Amino acid sequence: MTEDWLDTLAAARETGEACVLVTIVEARGSTPRPAGTKMAVFPDRFAGSIGGGALEQKALETARRFLAEGRDLPSLREFPLGPALGQCCGGHCSLMFEPVTPPSRTLVLFGAGHVGRALVRVLDGTPLRVRWIDSREDEFPAAAPGTVAVTVTSIPEAEVAAAPAGALILVMTHSHDLDYRLVEAALERGTFGFLGLIGSATKRARFEKRLTARGLDSGRLTCPIGLPGVGGKHPAEIAISVAAQILSLPTDETARSGQAEAFDIP
Repeated sequence: MTEDWLDTLAAARETGEACVLVTIVEARGSTPRPAGTKMAVFPDRFAGSIGGGALEQKALETARRFLAEGRDLPSLREFPLGPALGQCCGGHCSLMFEPVTPPSRTLVLFGAGHVGRALVRVLDGTPLRVRWIDSREDEFPAAAPGTVAVTVTSIPEAEVAAAPAGALILVMTHSHDLDYRLVEAALERGTFGFLGLIGSATKRARFEKRLTARGLDSGRLTCPIGLPGVGGKHPAEIAISVAAQILSLPTDETARSGQAEAFDIP
């Protein structure tokens, strides 16, 4: 495949696909392509090319092995273009293999009002994929960040069932009745990592009474949301407080955070 690696990489980020970006970081002597040439490698396809032939085939095999092993650190590998690769160029290539993994968690955000829009802006650049849901198409900005998937639907409750297991769910719609239906649907499903509802302690008490009558565990609901003492009443301040709260939630990746290893040069 020869389509543009950059466009393919951007599309993969939106769909949550993992891949390995292969870059020729040094090309000495006679080589198929110059330094800086890249290709994006997926389990079943690739985009771009580092020159074809045995070098590219070996790079594809190496990248796909990294994907299968779940490697997440870059690796620099040396490839002499001689008999070992069945090539007679006589040059030498240094290839960097950089795993590109999708964000580790999904935030399902219900509501495209002032706070919802502010929260999406604050979360841009963080390791969260956001599924942003509202029935009002005009409330969404003209362009959303690459890690945000916008859904316009007249039945937002159906998106609770479609959320991935372990997703973080934030409810901040324009309707208290819709807020309740979404919270109820989430608690009935049960398989979420966090359930937050915008509102006051009074709103929580009202919801708790109805949820308890339905036999649902309102103890799993976080309301009000946001870190105590962080922010104020303005949408941006609320968004910062809520973002700090959800980003501080423990994940399976926490144990690996902050780790650093030298490039693997065999």
